[in-house]
Amino acid sequence: MPSLLQNIEVEHDNGLSNKELFLTNHDLKIVEPERRQWTAFNFVGFWIADSFNINTWMIAASSLDVGLSWWQAWICVWVGYSISAFFICLTGRVGAVYHISFPVMNRSSFGIYGSLWPVLNRALMACIWYGVQGWIGGECVYLMILAIWPSFGTRPSLTKEIALGGTVNYLIGFILFWAGSLPFIWFPVHKVRHLFTVKAVVAPTAGIAFLVWALVRAGGAGKIIHQPAKAKGSELAWAIITGIMSSVSNFATLIVNDPDFSRFASKPSDALLPQFITIPLGFGLTSLIGILVGSASAVIYPELGAVWNPLQLLNAFITEDGHGSTGARAGVFLIAAAFVVAQLGTNIAANSISAGTDLTALLPRYINIRRGGYICAVIGIAICPWQFVAGSSTFTTYLSAYSVFLSAIAGPMIIDYYCVRKGYLQARDLYSADVNGPYYGRFGIQWRGYVAYICGILINVVGFAGACGASVPIGATYIYRLNFFTGFLISGGVYWILCSISPVNGLCNFMPGHWQCSKSIR
Repeated sequence: MPSLLQNIEVEHDNGLSNKELFLTNHDLKIVEPERRQWTAFNFVGFWIADSFNINTWMIAASSLDVGLSWWQAWICVWVGYSISAFFICLTGRVGAVYHISFPVMNRSSFGIYGSLWPVLNRALMACIWYGVQGWIGGECVYLMILAIWPSFGTRPSLTKEIALGGTVNYLIGFILFWAGSLPFIWFPVHKVRHLFTVKAVVAPTAGIAFLVWALVRAGGAGKIIHQPAKAKGSELAWAIITGIMSSVSNFATLIVNDPDFSRFASKPSDALLPQFITIPLGFGLTSLIGILVGSASAVIYPELGAVWNPLQLLNAFITEDGHGSTGARAGVFLIAAAFVVAQLGTNIAANSISAGTDLTALLPRYINIRRGGYICAVIGIAICPWQFVAGSSTFTTYLSAYSVFLSAIAGPMIIDYYCVRKGYLQARDLYSADVNGPYYGRFGIQWRGYVAYICGILINVVGFAGACGASVPIGATYIYRLNFFTGFLISGGVYWILCSISPVNGLCNFMPGHWQCSKSIR
């Protein structure tokens, strides 16, 4: 009789050795042609859908808190997301050409087994994000209920604070959103693209309606566009840098794991130009809506100041106006419902699928993307995600800390593919545990990748301590404000230098008509 462990094994090819079973399964292997169903249209729809989420809205509008005018904040967003799109295309090309995921691509720079730590790092981050986005989605559900029953926000038994923070009514909204998301984790990646198509229509429509509503209540755009910047001189310069880096940090996870989606491209070009154009366009327009609504809120409710969270503003439309009119409550309900769809699509795309893919690489014999997605959902509810969205400055600090680790992973990955291996991988060997294989390294670890990774983190450690409240030199603070760039440049630069001094195995020079492989030292 088969054992329990044999019964819970996931789908995999027959005839694999035990070692190979811990390196591949159906969801990790090179995507076969029949599953390469993402066209240029799907990538455009995916990024339009992903661009509209509450987190993007909050990051852009929070630039107003550090003293920027609306147009300065918007320029920061365009610059930040254009930079992000460039990095997305760098990593996405690998998936589009070789049809491999981030965990498999990572084996080239960190080793067959050494890749597990960066993958675990990314998986845990995705789980945290799943919880954060889920909590924000729960706030949308809370608003839907509040619009129907205004007493849902005032009844003492529902407004009681729970032991770990948050109140009962918000926790109810979170649980409902979390439970409602579970069925969507079931669908495979090449089929779930239809959810993003629906979101690409519903969410932006609601956002535009919200913008018009806010501008009408504020008396037009005149008062908004003439609000001057509060920051001056060097304070203004660093506020601009902070705004740009917030946008880049918001994309740090997707920069690293874009191959998880681009590997399903029908052809490589489908995953490049559509992403490069749609990302800054989609996120720029979403951020503009967030900035204008945030600015309008200061006119509508001067006692509250700029409300950077759109859900807080929707809540004010009901609570600040004596439970609001029937029309206002209906409007809040519809917009909140659209935001639920927005958060659902973002959570599945950016977090559930990513975490599922990463967890698959950690234990491919027993975990596939579907099971990994459900594990992510459980972790997401266990981390008390409301702690991460307590305020604008807290959330921005968290994003910066997040990108410190991911930039140190992205550096070796990108430099390895473009500068060291010149864009050519022996994809089949990425699934091999042969000690003489080109990606095995020493004991399954590419030491160059780890040295570079540690250096990329160390450059930002002192500044990170300062962000947490410690007294540090001002120079460390300035470096930390550029944490993604400093982490990427240091880790990537160190990796390139180490590979120049001690070449990696399996380097190939592409020649017309054939491959010419050079000898190297592992």
